[in-house]
Amino acid sequence: MGDAEWLAENFERQRPRLRAVAYRMLGSLADADDAVQDAWMRVSRAGAEDVENFGGWLTTIVARVSLNMLRSRARRPEEPLAVYIPDPVVGPDEASQPEEAALLADSVGLALLVVLDTLTPDERLAFVLHDMFDLPFSEIAGLLSRTPGSAKQLASRARRRVRGAEIPAEPDLARQRQVVGAYFAAARQGDFDALVAVLHPDAVLRVDAGARHPEGSFAIRGAAAVAMQASGGAAAMPATLHPVLVNGSAGAVITMHGQAVAVMAFTIADGKIIEIDAITDPERARKIAAAFLNSVEAHATARAHYVPHGT
Repeated sequence: MGDAEWLAENFERQRPRLRAVAYRMLGSLADADDAVQDAWMRVSRAGAEDVENFGGWLTTIVARVSLNMLRSRARRPEEPLAVYIPDPVVGPDEASQPEEAALLADSVGLALLVVLDTLTPDERLAFVLHDMFDLPFSEIAGLLSRTPGSAKQLASRARRRVRGAEIPAEPDLARQRQVVGAYFAAARQGDFDALVAVLHPDAVLRVDAGARHPEGSFAIRGAAAVAMQASGGAAAMPATLHPVLVNGSAGAVITMHGQAVAVMAFTIADGKIIEIDAITDPERARKIAAAFLNSVEAHATARAHYVPHGT
């Protein structure tokens, strides 16, 4: 095996982990893929003849690329969106595929990604690399051009922010599905009281309608306010609900005429919905849910063409 072939093969083995690092850093699947591809271009040009820890070396390259992307975002003069929800990982409501499992390792829920989005680029890198991927502060310091002590302080500051916003989410997936099912049943019937019963008193609903429709983005708090919003719109929509896993937790993809129009994630604790995060930008929802919906369509086609033996 030649050096170039060895490099490509071993990079591919590391790709799921590298994508997981970039996803936690950037909160965007498309940006994570761009960061990993950028890292590959750098690695393929540089070679790895003298590298002792290949996986760790690749991790630092992807982290550096991701950090540059985060800093570039911070410098943009664009008007910030009223509500922005990071890209979720959507999969079938069953066992995740290997690459999805790598993305979702350590229970990186959508609620955590929302909090990570509030950190500075340097805080995010220090926290993600140390707390999620066990890189020592001596290596993180080099990426940030800081001392190990300073890198440790960044991670500590980020950790306090994360812990302050942490929600003790329901670990039982079957229970999550039950609560989400009750929410949608009540919403379809316009049953305000049933909705309030399934919502935490301080429940939060965040809706990200995208940059093209900023008027549709909002955040509201309180069971009554969230229930009013849910009961007012769901019953009138000729939509189809697809139960899915969103970052490893029970969620839903909403379609109309076969096209995704929304992706919804739920954070549940003690049998109550604490947070609902909804991406209602149809273009973004289609991209996020594309792999899942293609899988659904493929299974439906296979069933339609299946002829039982002996018929």
